[in-house]
Amino acid sequence: MENRNEIRAICEALGCAYREDVPMRDYTTFRIGGAAPFMLFPENAAQIARAVRALRGKIPLVTLGRGSNMLVADGALHFAALHLGKNFSRIAVEGETMICEAGATMAEACRTALAHGLTGLEFSYGIPGSVGGGAYMNAGAYGGEYRDVVLWCEHVDEEGNPGRFSGEALDYRYRHSAYSGKGYVITRVAFGLKKGDPAAIRAQMDELMERRRSRQPLEFPSAGSTFKRPEGAYAAALIEQCGLKGTRVGDAMVSEKHSGFVINVGNATCADVLALIEQVRRTVREQTGYELEREVELFR
Repeated sequence: MENRNEIRAICEALGCAYREDVPMRDYTTFRIGGAAPFMLFPENAAQIARAVRALRGKIPLVTLGRGSNMLVADGALHFAALHLGKNFSRIAVEGETMICEAGATMAEACRTALAHGLTGLEFSYGIPGSVGGGAYMNAGAYGGEYRDVVLWCEHVDEEGNPGRFSGEALDYRYRHSAYSGKGYVITRVAFGLKKGDPAAIRAQMDELMERRRSRQPLEFPSAGSTFKRPEGAYAAALIEQCGLKGTRVGDAMVSEKHSGFVINVGNATCADVLALIEQVRRTVREQTGYELEREVELFR
């Protein structure tokens, strides 16, 4: 990396903790990925804005929360990771509005809502991602989606300017938002919830978590659902119909428990996963005519 010394000097001047040569496999739910040359650990939006402005044109920035829905390439990587974790996970409740920093986990958001007797987020309990990641991709499960409850998202844009999207500007659709494919960094998310019965909220959370445990391969590393739902069908049903459960490339395998998941059963590489995904897509296309689209995002 030719400009490493320059980037190191920039990181040191930001007033933000950082590390070098960080294995991304330690920060993704797939447990796959080479080393990021730099990883920054901001504690507030001002630090993020400074980092975006200072590093713009020097090295691409990839925002990282819990590392779910991510597949990171093997070997040397060509981006700096901006990790929004525990230092960026504060949650505040104002009446029926809950405001979460982007690094808060979906589980933490659900538990906070429960503690305040607020309903509306139960569908997301157990999704292994951060609030920022959920807002980015319009996360959803069991009949609920982020677009049902998000009031607004604050962000830092690609030039380091703060901003906010709300209402129609969020452009929420199936696994899509106004942030999709852009280099914006979501910093805070506001949820509009409703007062509910804590016992009923707790019961629904417990029920949905049990459904996840019984139906999904939570005992193995994965990035969650591997494919988007094709119009008029379900990816998992198509994959099972094609007899692909248990299919392996290296240590990447189509889960025998839920065929919508590609799992890491040992030391799978990014190359293993990509080869398996392509094999699944080709077989489903040839046998059913459906074209599966990868939901998991690839980072190199």
